[in-house]
Amino acid sequence: MLFKDQEAIPIKEKVQVSALVSRLNNLTDVELKACICEEQAESNYVTEADLHRPGLALAGYVDLFTYQRIQIIGNTECQFLSNLEEKKRSDSFNRLVSFDIPVIFLTDNNELPKALLKMADERKVPIFMTAMETTRFMYLLRDFLEDYFALQTMLHGTMVDVYGIGILIAGKSGLGKSEVALDLVERGHRLVSDDVVMITKKNNVLLTSASEMNKHFMEIRGLGVIDVMSMFGIRSIRYQKRLEVVLELSLWEDTEKINRTGLDHDTVEILGTKIPLIHLPITPGKNITVIAEVIAMNYLLKHYGYDAAEAFQKKVKKHIAEKKSRSEMPKRAIEYFEGDFE
Repeated sequence: MLFKDQEAIPIKEKVQVSALVSRLNNLTDVELKACICEEQAESNYVTEADLHRPGLALAGYVDLFTYQRIQIIGNTECQFLSNLEEKKRSDSFNRLVSFDIPVIFLTDNNELPKALLKMADERKVPIFMTAMETTRFMYLLRDFLEDYFALQTMLHGTMVDVYGIGILIAGKSGLGKSEVALDLVERGHRLVSDDVVMITKKNNVLLTSASEMNKHFMEIRGLGVIDVMSMFGIRSIRYQKRLEVVLELSLWEDTEKINRTGLDHDTVEILGTKIPLIHLPITPGKNITVIAEVIAMNYLLKHYGYDAAEAFQKKVKKHIAEKKSRSEMPKRAIEYFEGDFE
């Protein structure tokens, strides 16, 4: 199998807090403002995608306090602190920042008293605030961190979007993967990546993209490199697409197994996720482009609950059961031919 030797790109181990804040401000609709100790964000690092709300730690229970994670202080924590006497409030917050916390994010426009900010400054714990509500902010931040720390790999093939279905066309070099993709683009479908496909596993979903170098470029042997976006327009490309089907092209003589009925469902494992696999032998005159479109439409039918192979099998079994041992001419599909003259 073509993917048996795939290797995962080493997972990133940490992200600088200042870089995280900058990327959140630039790439999402999150606006973060520094409250205290902004310069320390250059030295602190986040090592986990998980987040933590330190309600129990503020209440005094720190035996299972995951201080190494990003700490989120929202309405609940701020209300708790505001209802404490000044001495208890100081002790509670001082206990929190005594740990080596990478960063604290205040949500929903919450603010901390100056005395508490001073404690954080003395302990060199950076604090940033946002107007975004807590649940939405945590969702965006967790999604951003999961993307940053996600498992990745790089495969040889051509990735296309056909009727909204992400198909990875794989096979040995020289079989015509790029030509099939070019034909699909000309028919109105979209190119994701040619030759080199970057795959990222996020939330148990495989997402694909081109590399920075080859995005919207394609190599056609004998012609050279072409710019698909310049030639066919912006409608012809996608920068990312979920991987849903792998179409493996091979020469007829090299094909070990040919699925005649569609009842055998082969899969390939990529980054621990199983993806439907279709082996397609190439022969002269076979229209791979149309077959790729049929694969996408058939996948959609199965997704919505209809499997043609299973439906045909049920029909055959029913026919066998009814016929039993009798042998006669099969019935035609229509009982009466109306006048159909040209």
